[in-house]
Amino acid sequence: KDILGGKGAGLAEMTNIGLPVPSGFTITAEVCDYYYRNNRKYPKGFEQEVNKNLARLEKLVGKKLGDRKDPLLVSVRSGAARSMPGMMETILNLGLNDGSVEGLAGKTDNRRFALDAYRRFIMMYGSTAMGLPRKKFDDEFDGIKERKTRVRLNIKTRPALDTDVNEEELEALIRRFKHVYKDHTGKDFPQDPQEQLWGAIGAVIGSWMAEKAMTYRRVEKITGLTGTAVNVVQMVFGNRGATSGTGVCFTRDPNTGEDVFY
Repeated sequence: KDILGGKGAGLAEMTNIGLPVPSGFTITAEVCDYYYRNNRKYPKGFEQEVNKNLARLEKLVGKKLGDRKDPLLVSVRSGAARSMPGMMETILNLGLNDGSVEGLAGKTDNRRFALDAYRRFIMMYGSTAMGLPRKKFDDEFDGIKERKTRVRLNIKTRPALDTDVNEEELEALIRRFKHVYKDHTGKDFPQDPQEQLWGAIGAVIGSWMAEKAMTYRRVEKITGLTGTAVNVVQMVFGNRGATSGTGVCFTRDPNTGEDVFY
């Protein structure tokens, strides 16, 4: 747990006992420790190790990161040995770009879902990896809902919901999000999934020494940790429609300890 972090150790244990968990790999907390002890530089050979494990993941699941027909999408999550809820960073839907979003739309037969996943990724990557104010993205989304969605649906008595926004409006929102990204960074939103991946890894490791994380450790008297691990795991979606969802399950009843699925 000290090496793989809580999430990484849990995923490894569940994999070893045969539970169906998403495929992925964990960058150990030792990398984070080395990074901060060596002037924010990664260990020698680290890039090759990440690329090797990404290739193994792609072979295992039969998908390629950024593929235009059937893309592999991953989450990049923090995971220290002690739980620090909300203190460190997560990026979802990594691997989406202007080409792979159409591949996701085709594989799921749900273009609205694919576009919604893409706009979520741009927002998370922009605010997490590049430091854009989240409010910039929220304001653009609210603007689309107010100017377009409410008018189209003739909504008068309530705000438009995220789920009211259609494909055409999501396409317009993605364009606006890209403008926000470029205005803040001076660069186009990255289409290269490798650039996306390294930006996300850097954001997660960087969040270990973010002010809110350091304050949390100080207030909660959490000491002795070397850093956060980074978990790169195939995406599983709970928002594809009425037949999908997310939640928490247990291999035992957490109240009684009875050996039943809960």
